[in-house]
Amino acid sequence: MAAFSSASSDGLESLSTLDEGASSVPDRPDKPEEACGVFGIYAPGVEVAKLTYFGLFALQHRGQESAGIATYVEDKVYLHKEMGLVTQVFDEHILQTLPGSISVGHTRYSTTGSSRVVNAQPVLVDTRLGPLVLAHNGNLVNAAEVRDRLIADNWELASTTDSEGIACAIAHEVQLGKDWLEGAITACQMCEGAFSLVVGTPVGIMGIRDPHGIRPLVIGILPKEDPEDEGPLHYVLSSESCGLDIIGAEYLRDVEPGELVWITEKGLASFHWSAQPERKLCIFEMIYFARPDSQMNGESLYSYRTRIGHYLAKESPVEADIVIAVPDSGIPAAIGYSQKSGIPYVEGLIKNRYVGRTFIQPTQKMREMGIRMKLNPLRDVLEGKRVVIVDDSIVRGTTSRKIVKTLRDAGATEVHMRISSPPVTHPCFYGIDTDNQDHLIAATKSVAEIAEQIGVDSLYYLSWAGMLEATRETTTSFCSACFTGQYPIAIPEPLKRSKLMLEETAIA
Repeated sequence: MAAFSSASSDGLESLSTLDEGASSVPDRPDKPEEACGVFGIYAPGVEVAKLTYFGLFALQHRGQESAGIATYVEDKVYLHKEMGLVTQVFDEHILQTLPGSISVGHTRYSTTGSSRVVNAQPVLVDTRLGPLVLAHNGNLVNAAEVRDRLIADNWELASTTDSEGIACAIAHEVQLGKDWLEGAITACQMCEGAFSLVVGTPVGIMGIRDPHGIRPLVIGILPKEDPEDEGPLHYVLSSESCGLDIIGAEYLRDVEPGELVWITEKGLASFHWSAQPERKLCIFEMIYFARPDSQMNGESLYSYRTRIGHYLAKESPVEADIVIAVPDSGIPAAIGYSQKSGIPYVEGLIKNRYVGRTFIQPTQKMREMGIRMKLNPLRDVLEGKRVVIVDDSIVRGTTSRKIVKTLRDAGATEVHMRISSPPVTHPCFYGIDTDNQDHLIAATKSVAEIAEQIGVDSLYYLSWAGMLEATRETTTSFCSACFTGQYPIAIPEPLKRSKLMLEETAIA
């Protein structure tokens, strides 16, 4: 039984290549990278492709590798997906070829499956009830087991992603005689790991979160053009609330951990498919991944990030002249640090926001000339100043070292780095692209050694307790395994060995 996709395949890859795509990207950012953004609309009587485009545009920060939109007209799917940014993949003409009132959209950064169009989403699979499309944010830790089970049942998988495995698992259950809802629930109960899904069918869409809710997913209501329209409500599913804001949808609530919402002409129905779900939202969503204008825990993430800046200033005071941020993600925490410390906040680094993920690399001679593609210092602001620079994280330390050198070359007399999260000591297995543990600088070096390597006068990381206290939630509400090594979902030993060092090698 074959799964099919509108994207052409240029050959299959073995499971051993699953993580090569991200690491082979030139000029890979020295940051944890979010996997994906998912989006979906159910709006009878409304052409939704353009709304979905804008929703994905708002979620572009969650993945800059590929983008795709699928729409339904009855039992026919119209699908377009390509490599590139949302604005590169779609234009007015392409959006006009995507009719229909049901849509599923996706923007991707690969954490499993290489950087190829065959792995772009949404995934399209045929079933006896009609075509199914699926967009996935997260990673399965038992992806190999799911694939092996499908292959044993004669499914031909066209890509190397765990997302296709989930889609085919649902389709397989439907082929066995289940309806859409039963098929999705049974398939999800086979899956272990992190998954926030938007699933499209000819009759409606589903939003599904794993039992721990590691990756976010929210529900919105789209206002109707005709207030007197008594037909079904128009619903939107989005990885973040900023995807609702851009199209004028009103935030309704989060999809709960272990919940499936089924949106059809009958309205929104909720099903809790997992026993005793326990919330473990990824703490990095709060610190870095999600946009600062998105809402989590009843407030904007800008407010939370400003607050962790307050904690950071309280924990790590220093005599300095100015506070600056590594733009853009360090800005709220830097403002918070300034507010609490009384040290003026200024702009010291200007970011080129149009660089994106370029595949055109500078020559060695250009590098030697000191080409600054992403950040340029303001010399008149920095010269002769004692500088506190705030960033959200340090992963390998390569970018931090370059930034510190840039500040010193611009005349800063002292550079004190403050990080608004604890040291990243462990890799993620749940949908964040992090290096293997031996490439994480804090896994093998002490804070003093890191400070020496990146060339700062002082270095301080926010404490784990301070980070969690600032959320105003319980410490059990979040996954913070990248800081503690305590993974809420068990990791199979072969997968562990692929990324983790021997215990005696790691810094305690």
